[in-house]
Amino acid sequence: MNTSLPAARAAGLLLGFAADRLIGDPRHHHPVAGFGAAASALERRMYADSRSRGLAYAGTLVVGAVLLGHAAARRTERRPLAHAVVTAAATWAVLGGRSLEREALAVHARVERGDLPAARLRLTHLVGRDTAALDEPGIARAVVESVAENTSDAVVAPLVWGAFAGVPGLLGHRAANTLDAMVGHRSPRYARFGWAAARLDDLLNLPGSRLGGLLTAAAAPSRAAPALAVWRADAAAHPSPNAGVVEAAFAGSLGVRLGGTNRYGTRTEHRAVLGNGRPARRADIPRAVVLARRVGAGAALVAAGVALVVGGRGRAR
Repeated sequence: MNTSLPAARAAGLLLGFAADRLIGDPRHHHPVAGFGAAASALERRMYADSRSRGLAYAGTLVVGAVLLGHAAARRTERRPLAHAVVTAAATWAVLGGRSLEREALAVHARVERGDLPAARLRLTHLVGRDTAALDEPGIARAVVESVAENTSDAVVAPLVWGAFAGVPGLLGHRAANTLDAMVGHRSPRYARFGWAAARLDDLLNLPGSRLGGLLTAAAAPSRAAPALAVWRADAAAHPSPNAGVVEAAFAGSLGVRLGGTNRYGTRTEHRAVLGNGRPARRADIPRAVVLARRVGAGAALVAAGVALVVGGRGRAR
């Protein structure tokens, strides 16, 4: 192994994180949008109300993304500078922290000026639940929950996979995460076809959600104890093995109560309450954004350190 490659991977992860923080997602021609278009085209050819067909569909796309990342990494493995640039580009493409922050604050701005209908409409960019009847605390709760969950899924988890597996890990994770958003929800059409995509996304997000919970506690040391306490007490009651961890940690850190009833069209979910604080309110949206920003920065530093350690062990072998 080229002795400079671990440093190149670490540098690429940090540069890609910085690019996401500085410029966010492009308005047009985002690589993930291109992947989504390809996934939609393949779905039209492969769809059947079948778990095995859904497994083949998800496997084809995720393995394809991993192989594309592997090819890009192999082409630059003897050129550390180029490898850092490719890793940075992949990291920037898969992260969604800045866009998440932008959407959360856009909802907050509409609530601040008293325009709840506009806030409900903008909230649909962040959540899949029915927003039409949400009051101000309901809007605030939805935003805080989305910021917590997506900080784990779209920032911490991809950085973890980038640290351990480089560009293939970054692209593979984002492919699985995108497919979960497209076909992993519980609707009559996707209950069976999307099962594999949803389970794969759950599996790949396990390490990121745990690190996200720990970083949430570390990001606000004075609130670390309640963050960890709510995680231990309430996270397991959440229907998601990953979202429950970070949402509970955010609830404890912010001193608010999350969870409750969510409506998805004709379907209603009564989710366990996370935390024993007060209901979320508009001021908690920017507080959650600041917390998420700190968690993301911590994840980038941890990922860079892990990349150096993992690479160093590879050289020793």
